[in-house]
Amino acid sequence: MSEDDSLSLSQKAYRSVTPETSMHPNIEMDSIGWTMFLILVVLMLPLLPFLIIVYALSKGFDYFAGQRGSEM
Repeated sequence: MSEDDSLSLSQKAYRSVTPETSMHPNIEMDSIGWTMFLILVVLMLPLLPFLIIVYALSKGFDYFAGQRGSEM
């Protein structure tokens, strides 16, 4: 029996010239991700009042449409 026959499917599919490393936290990429998230929050914060107004108007229109539909 050759070495290829004893390998599992995942080991056969995973072929690389670099040695396998264990999982470890990547603090640099984590900090970049949090920075991008905070920048997006700061950029979207001025739009929050408009989103609240649109949400309130849509709920109001739905309520009045329901009131009109129940009378007919």
